Amino acid sequence: MNEKEKLQISDAFRKRLRNADNVLFFTGAGISSESGVPTFRGESGLWKKFRPEELANFDAFLRNPDLVWNWYQFRRKIIRNAKPNSAHKAIVEFEKFFADVTVVTQNVDNLHNRAGSKNVLELHGNIERNYCIECGKRYDYVEFPEIETVPKCEKCGGKIRPDVVWFGETLPMEIFREAERKAAQADICFVIGTSAVVYPAAGIAYRAKEFGAFLVEINPQVTDLSSLADETFHEKAGTVLPALLERLKEEMKK
Repeated sequence: MNEKEKLQISDAFRKRLRNADNVLFFTGAGISSESGVPTFRGESGLWKKFRPEELANFDAFLRNPDLVWNWYQFRRKIIRNAKPNSAHKAIVEFEKFFADVTVVTQNVDNLHNRAGSKNVLELHGNIERNYCIECGKRYDYVEFPEIETVPKCEKCGGKIRPDVVWFGETLPMEIFREAERKAAQADICFVIGTSAVVYPAAGIAYRAKEFGAFLVEINPQVTDLSSLADETFHEKAGTVLPALLERLKEEMKK
């Protein structure tokens, strides 16, 4: 879509936009890639030698905590240099037009919060948060020095780990249940930058559809969800969401 072109939407979508109260944004790695955040399957340099499963699990952390910690420090540095993009910012603007807007994200990069979204449910945790594996003391939003050894808890001396969901770990159930509740209430569910194939997180989009939400997919690629979507935009979220926001403003004026 040319930036000067008006975003075309169906009459059914237009009607739902006018009457919606509860809106859910379900986001994946694609929205953050537009901010320059690579998926951890695409890391370069030293980390290309490792499969994510070899680093992002608790057993690997116990075997070689320094290696795993340094990988996350490497990822944090990339994320801290990234900035919320036009898609993140547009989602924040949508809060002005609907009674309830919730972001359910599979991303751990904290970009939705940094953009200013008020209600963010992080299914896979947040790389900017950490805690001690022994006593649970929190070390959130702490910039640890660039050392090659895993930091130790000042309270008990235990190892500090990132507060992210590793392979083999369950999602934070309280957050997941709240995400399911919001999905069941949604009038519109936007599925952005995710193939929606990684479970149980992917179930959020299908739950929203099951409970009657109008499903809108925004993804440059065709996915397994594309055939189920009521409206599909095979373009980048950073292009579609700002344009959709302008269309929404026009509809509200009417």
